Parts: sequence; C-alpha cells; structure tokens
Amino acid sequence: MLCGMPHLRLPAFLIACFILIHAPTASAQAARLIDDTAPGFRDLTAADFTKVNSADDTWTWKNGVLFCSGMPVSVMRTTKEYKNFEMVVEWMHEKPAGNSGVFVWTTPSSIEQLTAAGKPGLPQGIEVQVLDLAYETQVKSAGKATDWFTCHGDVFAVGVKMKPFSPLSPNGSRSFPRKNVCNGHGKWNHYYIRAINGEVRLWVNGEEVSGGNGCDPSSGFLCLESEGSPIQFRKLRIREVP
Repeated sequence: MLCGMPHLRLPAFLIACFILIHAPTASAQAARLIDDTAPGFRDLTAADFTKVNSADDTWTWKNGVLFCSGMPVSVMRTTKEYKNFEMVVEWMHEKPAGNSGVFVWTTPSSIEQLTAAGKPGLPQGIEVQVLDLAYETQVKSAGKATDWFTCHGDVFAVGVKMKPFSPLSPNGSRSFPRKNVCNGHGKWNHYYIRAINGEVRLWVNGEEVSGGNGCDPSSGFLCLESEGSPIQFRKLRIREVP
C-alpha cells in the first residue's frame, strides 16, 4: 500500500469473483492438448497396422483400445510409410516399471530383418520413449545407474541419425524432457508427436518436452513397441501434412 493513500476494502464477493475470473479452469487446461478433431485427423485402427515379430496374441483390439501383453519384445507397424505427420496417442502402463515406446520413421530394412528372423527384437528409427515412473526406482534398486534416461518422454535415435534437443543425456544421445509431467501406471498419458521435415517434437499431457532435428531418414513406418510389460493404447489419431 502506498503511504498517504486511504486503505480500501473490497467486498468479499468481489474478491471471490476476481479469483474465479482469473483462475485457470479445467477447460482452459484441457485446451492445451492438441485438437485431434481438427480437419485432416483420422483414427488409426487395426486395419492400419500389421504384425512384424510379435506373437499372434501380443496385440488385441477391444472397444477402441489396443491391449499389448508385453511379450515378446517386438513391434507392430503401420501398413504404410509416413513422412510429415502429426500423431496423437494415449497410453497407460498396467503395472509398475513398464517399458514401451513409439517408433517414428522406422526404416523398412530393419522391419524386413525383424520380420524375416521372426525373433524378439526392436527396429531402427526415432524412438519416443514410454516408461512408467517406477522404472527408475527398479533400476536404482538393482544398483544400476539411472542418469542416462528419464521416465517423462525421452526422444532418441536407434541406428539412425538425429540431433537431439537439449537438455541432453550425459552421453548426448537422448533429448531429455524439459518438464516432468507423466502420470504413473494405472493412469492415462497423452502424447502428441509432430514429425515434419526431419524434426520430431513431443508434447506430454499438453506440455512440449523433447525432440530433435536433422533426422535421417525422415520417412518410414510408425511402430508400437512391446517390451516386457502390459500396456494399453487408445485414441490413436494421425494427420498427414505437406
């Protein structure tokens, strides 16, 4: 209060109205999520995916939700390759310390090798990590280092090229998230992935967190990963862009 100025008291109801007007609402917070009902977006359904090196019962669609058993370590891929696109996917680990991922611009050659071998394994491409929060605790309890990964949306190259955005993992290979906003197992998380002209960016629950550019190749299959623990995916949507 400035000296010499009279002290004014506002009615309590006016103060309450001011707080209500200026406080963020649930709808305003939800508006931070990408609008995947905008023109051009479409659902990714069972017809858009095909088996690579998973078992016949690894992936199961039910009422719009994709259930993954986690076994064996493997992927399923899209039936077509994508170059520039926006993708939305929600995911939920069923158990603590679950591990999975979304592969962007997966190389056809690595897919061919996995398909021909018919054995557990993962392809080459840009991985958008999907880790449960308890994974770090599990690794620590085993006496192993945990500074090389996070559980909040790392983005990194597997057998391909990418210049990751900062902050970086200690060896510089991973783009670490700028914010930690993932929910733990039993709760849904929202990923918005934008992959355009060799650049990948990830939003987690409405917050942009990580990514990279200079990706080579910058086209390929999209893959969902099975890696040892049950996980569910839903609301898979995609929009191709020029």
